[in-house]
Amino acid sequence: MGDYPHKRKNTHDYRSRKNLSNNLKKKIQTTMIGALSSVEKHFGFLWEDEDIPEDKKIQMKNIFEELRSEILDKGNHQLRNVDSELSDYTVSLNDDKFYDITFYTKRGE
Repeated sequence: MGDYPHKRKNTHDYRSRKNLSNNLKKKIQTTMIGALSSVEKHFGFLWEDEDIPEDKKIQMKNIFEELRSEILDKGNHQLRNVDSELSDYTVSLNDDKFYDITFYTKRGE
């Protein structure tokens, strides 16, 4: 029973870090999808316009698909880095729903 406060704090800190991780990942995903949507909105005419020759439309659509793939790959790489980055910090969500993050520097840096 004497270790209960310590276990409770560890559980709280774990859940806080997981919550922050999920929120950060959602923001990164929203940014990626929003960027892709903007590119398609402003440049979609290049592969949708009836006045553009079919071979050019196919070429432009392929370029967009390659760009889309690169953006998603880079974004997904950053999503995977979120948990790695957070492992360097102590994260605790306080009662006012604000994160209390303690920064530690690695020795030698």
